Amino acid sequence: MIESLFSEADALLLARIQFAFTIAFHIIFPAFTIGIASYLAVLEGLFLRTRNPVYQKLFRFWLKIFAVAFGMGVVSGIVMSYQFGTNWSVFSDKAGPVIGPLMGYEVLTAFFLEAGFLGVMLFGMNRVGERLHYFATLMVAIGTAISAFWILSVNSWMQTPAGFGINEAGQYIVKDWFEVIFNPSFPYRLAHMLLAAYLTTAFVVGGVGAWHLLKDRSNAAARKMFSMAMWMALLVAPLQVFVGDLHGLNTQQHQPAKVAAMEGHFDTQSQAPLYLFGVPNQATAEVDYAVKIPGLASLILKHDVNAEVTGLDAFPRDEWPPVAVVFWAFRIMVGLGLLMVVVGLWAGIQRARGKLYQSSWLHRSALIMAPSGFVAVIAGWIVTEVGRQPWVIYGLLRTSDAASPIAAEGVGASLLAFIGVYFLVFGAGTVYILRKMSADPDQTHIPDYARPTPVGMAAERLLHEED
Repeated sequence: MIESLFSEADALLLARIQFAFTIAFHIIFPAFTIGIASYLAVLEGLFLRTRNPVYQKLFRFWLKIFAVAFGMGVVSGIVMSYQFGTNWSVFSDKAGPVIGPLMGYEVLTAFFLEAGFLGVMLFGMNRVGERLHYFATLMVAIGTAISAFWILSVNSWMQTPAGFGINEAGQYIVKDWFEVIFNPSFPYRLAHMLLAAYLTTAFVVGGVGAWHLLKDRSNAAARKMFSMAMWMALLVAPLQVFVGDLHGLNTQQHQPAKVAAMEGHFDTQSQAPLYLFGVPNQATAEVDYAVKIPGLASLILKHDVNAEVTGLDAFPRDEWPPVAVVFWAFRIMVGLGLLMVVVGLWAGIQRARGKLYQSSWLHRSALIMAPSGFVAVIAGWIVTEVGRQPWVIYGLLRTSDAASPIAAEGVGASLLAFIGVYFLVFGAGTVYILRKMSADPDQTHIPDYARPTPVGMAAERLLHEED
């Protein structure tokens, strides 16, 4: 049955669909856990400083949610790494001397740091001292950021390769580790992704807070989490727009074909228009039903309304990415980012008017926007990955040349297995998280700090000998 179903299919296309499916599932968990780990560190720090029990309630409320999301992120990430050796063995062979060590550094630094302190963070609150527990929470939060550092370095090198050479076997080898790690697009992409993770978490927290405020405006824990989330939206969303603009300018410099697809520019032209909406037609090299603002794209990309902007006509047609996918994914990401700015400003105005907790329309809007960060992150990664096609390593290795010589039936069978298992396992995990979010945060049980164990007391003395 499987053989007949996929006998006419394209093995390369199936391999790309499989990787896209698994990475789309995976990325939503790191995007959440990076932000929620930092949020937990802030909550525990505020509790230790103020002794306000609301902060401790919120910490314990979000701790279980973080644990489940973290576990699902680890599992889905391991599955992705296996695909480098199954569906993309040629890529692994050619890029292994560069990619392999970077992935190993992520395990040795970030994953070991997270794993070493995660148990203390999750189960040590009543077993070690407060300061040692807070130190463990900080280490987990730092570990998630370090993980993002290495993974973004790997992916950014594939986007803007630097510091490499080619050996006799045709493999890419490292000549300058600093240039490999801090390749031209890496700083912009790291900042953009970390801010995206913080915004994703802020709108999830804000949505949960809004849900409980709509049921009870006097809920102290819900008020606190909603207030903190809206501060993040107010401050970080505009910053993300600024960083995104810098990232776009960097992409224009190093991957102009991707930017041309994002903007729907088939022709190189001066006073290039900004297409708000339209239907890119790759066959005719035109944007049908276009709604555009003349000259605005030149102003945004070159800061000069009369500047010439490179179009897809500057590249061979076989090097064009799928324009419609990139065009619309980019607009989804930008549109949601602008909505985040609007919600943050709206909340700021309501806060100044003293109506932050009384504005039902704001609460409903925040609830609707709760998943917006996940959608924006996935859309952003679609722009990143589809926009660099047909290259898996930009300008060096084509995607068609990087795949393993596996029959379509084998790739298709594993794809079906992934779809079934992912929806079952991660669907159950997501349902569990939603149930935890629906529980009243103000009723979170706070156990008294028990006397620390001798091991915990000794560890805390070593950590704070200066005291």
